[in-house]
Amino acid sequence: MSVPSLYLLVPLAPLVGALLAGLFGKSLGKAGSHTVTILGVAISFVTSLWIAQDVFAGHSFNGTVYQWLTMGDSSVFVVGFLIDPLTVTMMLVVTFVSLMVHIYTIGYMHDDAGYQRFFSYISLFTFSMLMLVMANNFVQLFFGWEAVGLVSYLLIGFWFTRPTAIYANLKAFLVNRVGDLGFLLGIGLIQAHFGSLDYATVFQQAPDFAQDTLNLWGGTPLSLITVICVMLFIGAMGKSAQMPLHVWLPDSMEGPTPISALIHAATMVTAGIFMVSRMSPLFELSPTARSIILVIGACTALFMAFMGLIQNDIKRVVAYSTLSQLGYMTVALGASAYPIAIFHLGTHAFFKALLFLGAGSVIHAMHHEQDMRKMGGLRRYMPITYVTALIGSLALAGIPPFAGFFSKDAIIEAVRASDLPGAGFASFAVLVGVFVTAFYSFRMLFMTFHGKPRMDHHTLEHLHESPLVITLPLILLAIPSVVTGWLFIGPMVMGDYFGDAITLLPGTSAIPEMRESWHGVGQFISMGVQSLPFWLAISGIALAALFYLKWTEIPARIAREASPFYTLLDNKYYFDRFNEIFFAAGSRCLGSGLWKVGDMVMIDGWVVNGAANLVGRFSERLRRVQTGYIYHYAFGMIFGVFFLMSLWFIKA
Repeated sequence: MSVPSLYLLVPLAPLVGALLAGLFGKSLGKAGSHTVTILGVAISFVTSLWIAQDVFAGHSFNGTVYQWLTMGDSSVFVVGFLIDPLTVTMMLVVTFVSLMVHIYTIGYMHDDAGYQRFFSYISLFTFSMLMLVMANNFVQLFFGWEAVGLVSYLLIGFWFTRPTAIYANLKAFLVNRVGDLGFLLGIGLIQAHFGSLDYATVFQQAPDFAQDTLNLWGGTPLSLITVICVMLFIGAMGKSAQMPLHVWLPDSMEGPTPISALIHAATMVTAGIFMVSRMSPLFELSPTARSIILVIGACTALFMAFMGLIQNDIKRVVAYSTLSQLGYMTVALGASAYPIAIFHLGTHAFFKALLFLGAGSVIHAMHHEQDMRKMGGLRRYMPITYVTALIGSLALAGIPPFAGFFSKDAIIEAVRASDLPGAGFASFAVLVGVFVTAFYSFRMLFMTFHGKPRMDHHTLEHLHESPLVITLPLILLAIPSVVTGWLFIGPMVMGDYFGDAITLLPGTSAIPEMRESWHGVGQFISMGVQSLPFWLAISGIALAALFYLKWTEIPARIAREASPFYTLLDNKYYFDRFNEIFFAAGSRCLGSGLWKVGDMVMIDGWVVNGAANLVGRFSERLRRVQTGYIYHYAFGMIFGVFFLMSLWFIKA
């Protein structure tokens, strides 16, 4: 098989599985549908391993595999692949997590009427994400970008008989369109000024445009590169759910749990992080854009972590955790620590998929109950789910030697060394976020698995561990949640793992200094357990144990005493309320005004009916002249002759 054909096999194998399950699902049946889709994703994962081995042996690829459309003298509409260390890292993460979700879905969705349709959607989702990460041009990137948005709309609203699901998928679709508009404007500026949408060409020309400006408002010159980077980042804010475009992600929990894991762990929400890392040759030229990214990421990391403190829905706790961790990744991007952002993306993909699927295992055992206040004591009945959830929680809290410790500490260190405006606030935000994250993650663990059972008698009688098809993916995800941190921090962060795939300009990042002081994993752990972030995490866990295992009445008392703060969190900082009043109600008001005034009064009343009334009135007067009497016509002729003769005499 030729090299381009091998690369094509990675995205096309899930696509074929999606088409077979979607078009011929009834003929294939449930077993046939999940077989073809799992086989497609498995082929994609194995092929990605093969390609990764080739890439790390020193080979790379950047070329066109299909000419789609030629516009003038330029071939801007092409299917092309850029295969380098950054790409293969994303390919491995996406295909492995997707494979685990596919296997898990067999057990979780086995009684659902839309079984075949669901497998078709998640396989199509995998294809879309792979096309995005493998792209070597902005057109294909935008295709994958929009495709994951479209399929996420279908998956979030998969249970379309629920009004809440329909509201959630429409909300996700509309909010992402806001970000995508900025993304499209950024791509348009690149085409207009660079004359190309090919990554290599744009990145090569970027330094030549570093001093160019645009006059957008009031004649004030703005840096062209900064405007492009900000527009591209607005797209990332939508996909990667950064404030204020984060509001869609918690509501996306209305979809089935497997897609919650797929969207929130390794696919859609990481697209923005990957895109900014891929565009590092552009973002490195704009300190202003990176400072904006740093502050927005810090706000998301801190304020979304607070939201996890009050959630009682087990999936929403994990959802707000995702928002906060995406903020950490974005902070790393702002600090020019792109390798660390991708490192955290990878570690987070494993332990967050583990936590989502673990939550799904609990929900499955609890007969689709998601309220943690009605759980408790599940560790005795679900030991495998409990142990894997414990591993995921330890990784999320940043406890060594679990994966999250290495990537989170590296982010904190990189931000602390940054001198960009807003770096001080970002450093404070990520430090406080460590304590809050540890607290809410173990609050979830203690409320769900520890203490006395709080479910009804019928549910308690039927409690049991989930079947192997559900627990096996949990075990397989728990392994990288433990080992990926200490295995990959050396090559990915402290080494030259990414090579030329990521650009770091001198003086913009703390990574070179971190590499100089690197003395191995053991020393990193030793320094980590003596640092403030580690003890903040331990304090968060200890406080959660006190509040939810011993002094269980204190949380309710704190909620009463700090009711303004609790009300603020309970209303999600009023973002949804503001959107409903300003944007939704404003749009309805504008639409109503355009309908009543513009359509009914001006168009129907003045233009359509007004013209008809004018013609009618003129015709009514003209009709009176046509009497049918000869003497009327004779009088008219005589009057006309007299009028014309009078004019002639006057002129003479």
